[in-house]
Order: sequence, then C-alpha cells, then structure tokens
Amino acid sequence: MTIMTGSHADFANRVDALFSEFSEPEMPGAVVAVMENGREIFANTYGLANINDGIPMGRKTIMRIGSQSKQFTVLLILLLEAEGKLSLEDEVQKHLPYVPRLEYPVTLKQLASNTSGYRDYMEAMTVSGLSIFAPSDRQTVREIIARQDALNFKPCSAMIYSNSGFFMLYEIIEQIEGATFDEVLRKRITGPLGMCDTSLMLRDGSVMKRLAAHYTKRGQGWTHLGWGIEEDGGGGIVSTLDDMVVWQQNLISPKVGTVEMYQRMATPCVFDNGATGFYGLGLVTDEYRGRRAVGHGGAVAGGKSQSMRFIDEGLGIVIIANNDRVAAFAVARRIADIYFGATAPAHIELAPGKYREEGGPDVFELAVKNGVPTFLSSGGATGFDFSHPGGAKPECGITDLVLSPRPDGKVDGTFCGTSRVYAPLGADAKATAPLAGRYANKAQGLEVEIEGDAQSGTFRLRSDLGAMNAPIVSADSDLWFLLQPDTDLPWMATLSPTVYGFEMNTDRIKKLRFTRA
Repeated sequence: MTIMTGSHADFANRVDALFSEFSEPEMPGAVVAVMENGREIFANTYGLANINDGIPMGRKTIMRIGSQSKQFTVLLILLLEAEGKLSLEDEVQKHLPYVPRLEYPVTLKQLASNTSGYRDYMEAMTVSGLSIFAPSDRQTVREIIARQDALNFKPCSAMIYSNSGFFMLYEIIEQIEGATFDEVLRKRITGPLGMCDTSLMLRDGSVMKRLAAHYTKRGQGWTHLGWGIEEDGGGGIVSTLDDMVVWQQNLISPKVGTVEMYQRMATPCVFDNGATGFYGLGLVTDEYRGRRAVGHGGAVAGGKSQSMRFIDEGLGIVIIANNDRVAAFAVARRIADIYFGATAPAHIELAPGKYREEGGPDVFELAVKNGVPTFLSSGGATGFDFSHPGGAKPECGITDLVLSPRPDGKVDGTFCGTSRVYAPLGADAKATAPLAGRYANKAQGLEVEIEGDAQSGTFRLRSDLGAMNAPIVSADSDLWFLLQPDTDLPWMATLSPTVYGFEMNTDRIKKLRFTRA
C-alpha cells in the first residue's frame, strides 16, 4: 500500500534538498535509500567518498555504520540462545569471569538493552586520560571494565547507553563460537544474505577496496578523522547502501533469524517502576508523530548512519554518511515528514539557559542556534521533537528524557519513567568554597590534583592509561563544570563536592567517586 503524499518527482527533489550541502565541490557526502514494504522507491548518492582523489560516493562505497552494529551482535546472541549455547538470563560472569560483579547481578539481556548499569568504556577511557583517538587495544577495554567499582544504577531501574555491554556480548560470541566475530558474522548473517561488503573492521586506517575516507570539519576545511581504539561488535561494522537495504528487507521478511527474534529485539525495555522505555535489544522503538518507528543509528569518528522503519506504514529509510555533519536520525525523520506530508508541530516554549536537576547533579542547557531550539549537554547538541507525547524530547536516537515548561520558570522532566524538576542555574553562580586539593579513585588508578579558587581552577588527572589537564568553572554553590576545550561540548562532566571528596558525572558515567588524599 502506497501512502506517500505528492509525486515521486517532488518527493525525490525534496529529499535531495536535505543533502544539498554535499553537492558543492570537494565535499564528503552520504547515501540514502527509501523503501515501501521492502521495495526501494528512492535512492541517491551525494558528495565524495574520497576528497583527495575525487572519488564519488556510490551504492557500493564501504563506510562505517557505527552503533548499527549492535543489532547484528544481538541477533548473533539470539541465534546462540536458540541453539542452547547461552541464555539471555545468564549472569555475565558465567561467561566472562573478569567482569566485576558489583552491587547487583547483571544478565546478558540487561547488557543488550543498555539497562545493566555498567559504565561506558569509551567514556571511562576519556576520564582516565586516554583519548579514544590514541592507540589502544582490546586488552585495554577489558582492564577498564574490570576496574569498574560501581554501577551507574540498579539494573533495570534506568537506561543509559553503554558500549561496555556490547563489548561483553562480542567477547561472549567469540568465546562460544571459537572464532572471530567477523567469521561468525559472515557465517551466520552476512554470507547467507549475500551482504558481501559488510564486515567487522577492527581499526580506522584499515586498507579495504572501495572504503570511504571519513571526515570532520575543522576550522575552514575537512580533515580525516579516525579513532585509535580497536573496534568491536558495538560499533565496528562497515557496510554499503546496497547491503543495508538487504538487511532492512531481511528484518521485514527474515531469511536469517526469525520474526519472533526481531520482535524481541524491537520490544522496549520495562523499568522497575513499571514505565516502558524505548530501547529494546539492539533496536530502538519510539513514537514519532503517532507512528511507531524501529531502528538504530550510529556515530563514529567522521561518520553517521541511521536505519529506520515505520513498521505499521511500511516506510523504511537507510542513511550512511562519511562525515559527522549529517544528523542522520533527524534527517531520516525529515524524510518521513516529506513522505507522510507532515507539518512541523508548534514549538513548546522552553526558556534559554542552563538547568540543573533539583537534588541531583545532572545539567543541560537550552539555547537557540541558527534559529533552532537546541538541547545541549555533556553528550552533545541536538534539536527537539516537539510532537513527542508528554513534551519536548531531544531529537537524537538515544535518550529517554522528555521536558515541559512550568509556570514558575522551572522545567518538568521525565527520565526512564521517573519525574524530575530542573531549576535554572544563575549566570553568576559561584561555589561556596574552592575544590582545590588532591584526590584519588584507587580502584581505577586515578589521581587528581585541583588548583584554583571558588570561581575557577585547573583539573589535573593522572592514571596508568594517560593524563588530562582541563579547566573547571563554578556552576552552582555545590557544582562545577569540567570543560573540554577545542570540542563542541559545553562541558565534559560535572563535579559535586562530597564529605569524602567529590563525585564526577558525565553523560554515561554516574557517581564516579574521588576521595580526598
């Protein structure tokens, strides 16, 4: 059944306009396909796969798809479960003894749904002074996970994105199968489906025919960008437009896996408080303008991707970009708006400024950028979905926060089914006392020295993994911002004084304790 509004020519012109930036000379680009019930109705390529050599983007250009990898990893886990080789209810330590058993037991299902509470290893690298752009290996990730001294939260009480969980699933797959993840992927999924250009690429900088260069914008020009980490099943897969169209067709009419498996993957988690989230098992299910959308996105060094299906209407969208300027999740929704003939909903008026959770350390900023209401946090910047039930939701693939204004100038929020209130932070807020001193987290081998007064200072961290020197500024009487210069982030973390020292909170790490030395 076709429900597209307007002509195909008009639809194509309006989709092309979304990528018009990449029609300019010497620009990286993107590829896109749109499907009705698995049948392709539109596809195009934009920009260059390699600027240096002037190679145009193509349907068979190989690019990183980032966290879209997670759905393949979860499918492999479900296939192993169907063969009796594991259970999603297994505790992690049954398969990986090096993973610490902390305050609560954690199951494989909780790893796959981002409800485990384990801290994200990439963020843990950063707060250990090891840049994800610096060379590191798989053993480094194991050691970072093994050093974790607390969970972010009680499992199933919340959802915070954690690449650690999918690294663990990746290790379990290799351990059970006695083969590399790439070999298992080819044998069980990509080979049978004929997805010949889809594989695990362990490192940026690998040599591969038809592999695109990946770019970021620095100053006035483009530059190559690559991570130094060894990638895994959480974000290391590369693919093409042709292959990802095949994959989306398989989700509709399975040749690999079963309908029941994909239904499980798309079923949102349920929190301990009874509220339903949006993250399932490697797939995201959300509501957009009254329609159910299932999919996953990806963000890597110099790349973005999105695969999205409006499952009741049969609309499917695939986007892969070899640069980090494409907001793939939001662009996929704009394509859906064109297809359905949707008009923009009225803005929910949220007053600009910084807001802090009452009784907690979480902070966000509301701003207007280029005329667009924007949400900023330590996780980055994004626009808003003003059509979401209950209020304004940051328009990114992974968030459970919904906001609505209050008459008293505060903002009501709902996070994982729990109500919160956010109060404005005064522009002239000042800490009641300096945070100066020496601190340590011995379990994770972190040592910190802070110098400064009650308004600003310098944060110096040392560990056996690396070092970090960064400024801090007072944000409230009992809150500091740890800044990250030369990035688009408004702050990297918040620091909250405690009776024993201070706690650090980031987008994906909560209550990291430092004790005064």
